[in-house]
Amino acid sequence: MTSSNELNGAEALVHTLLKSGVDTCFANPGTSEMHFVGALDRIPGMHCVLGLQENVVTGMADGYYRIAGKAACTLLHCGPGLANGMGNLHNARRARAGIVNIVGDQATYHRPLDAPLTADTEGMARTVSHWVRTSMDVGDVGRDAAVAVQAANEVSGQISTLILPADSSWNQGGVVAEPLPPQMPPPIDPHAVVNSARVLHGKKNVLILLADKATHAPALGLAWRLAQATGADLLASYSNAHMQRGRGRVALERVPYGTDAAIEALSRYEHIILVNAVPPVGFFAYPGKPSTQYSSNTQLHVLSRIDQDPVAALQALVDELGAPEAAVLDVGPRPEVVGGPVTEDALGQNLAALMPENAIISNESVSFGRNFYKLTHTAPAHDWLNLAGGAIGDGLPVATGAAVAAKGQRRVISLQADGSAMYSLQSLWTQARERLPCTTILLNNRKYNILIGEYKNVGAVPGATAMGMLDLSNPDINWVGIANSLGVEAARATTMEECAALMKQSFGQPGPFLIDLVI
Repeated sequence: MTSSNELNGAEALVHTLLKSGVDTCFANPGTSEMHFVGALDRIPGMHCVLGLQENVVTGMADGYYRIAGKAACTLLHCGPGLANGMGNLHNARRARAGIVNIVGDQATYHRPLDAPLTADTEGMARTVSHWVRTSMDVGDVGRDAAVAVQAANEVSGQISTLILPADSSWNQGGVVAEPLPPQMPPPIDPHAVVNSARVLHGKKNVLILLADKATHAPALGLAWRLAQATGADLLASYSNAHMQRGRGRVALERVPYGTDAAIEALSRYEHIILVNAVPPVGFFAYPGKPSTQYSSNTQLHVLSRIDQDPVAALQALVDELGAPEAAVLDVGPRPEVVGGPVTEDALGQNLAALMPENAIISNESVSFGRNFYKLTHTAPAHDWLNLAGGAIGDGLPVATGAAVAAKGQRRVISLQADGSAMYSLQSLWTQARERLPCTTILLNNRKYNILIGEYKNVGAVPGATAMGMLDLSNPDINWVGIANSLGVEAARATTMEECAALMKQSFGQPGPFLIDLVI
């Protein structure tokens, strides 16, 4: 550690973060964080990205991690600021994203006075964090920051929350900590490998279920070899946060969202081998339906847990079975652009036809776009980011953070439902401010359409009052006007020809663009 009486706690914190590889800060600061803001101004090296609401800030940090593969930090204002960001911290935790939250707090001696912003910040943080600590003394800030970064950057990604009382930030005597070595994941159990090999070699109707980094190209290639060698099937979990897909990669399907469809898809499997996945269950309970989506006779086998390395697990299984190299199947030609009325299939086809090379998709289409995924296997190689935790409002922030991680070198396409976009529309302002190459295809059906479907699923009968609470058309939301007011160029499309033309236009320009697609 490097100690200097000339450093305050905030300066020690910034130096430690930079030494530990954290060079991006998504921020929405307040009074308690002003010394940290001042330190960011004096110490070069940190890219500071302003978000106009904390749920945007935390969602951007999630998207950043998914593409950069390392943690950024957030700067949040006291307990209420953390509370504002908790929806997307929930999503980030489910996405296994690594984030270091820096949360300002009352000075240690001011806490007992119960000032208006005083809150149980630690208690709130623990609900969405794997690691929480309050730096009560200026001399501990650097050390605590180094531990926070180490925890966030574990193999599966974790949420670290460091609470920084104002006096720990402004007091002199800060100590800069050296970066801590990355923590190695728990080793793969050789008995799990042998058991999985036994199942694959001697059993029928076997599914290999993949999640997390098992759906990235290196692991997916190994899983494909196993499937080709043994006749097993491959699927990904539905809520998988980050998938690498497109031409030249395995056309990996997901477990369906709907309980009935998922139960039907999984009913034939007598054995499921879990690779960084958990047993598939429904998003919700429904009257008269099971919560688990696999058969009661299905045997589950864990090859690797979520905190383990799926590449190591799958490589060990490939070696155990001697599975040979296997070429990826040709998914067929890239489709042509289609016109006509706006439909889910037509939009998915045009997305596959027009998507730039190495694009990033942030998918929060919720209901209209459930078929987009299967229609885009023939697109160029790309990354596909899903809503992992079910708390709507992460699509636009995740896209923004992903674009920051890609340093403006990759086109990011948001497939965004209109209702959930309202939760975090401030993301558009950050896209404009940072001049990010983001195209938002705003799926404007003027309703919470997914909830209309859920009414049927739970057996309820909606009436006029209920339908009024699911309707977004009284008054209509002017998305072109909203985007323009936040600095983003926008236009409306009512046909697939108009949408395709706007997609082509936006993909060729450097900044953000929103297509208000009426569906």
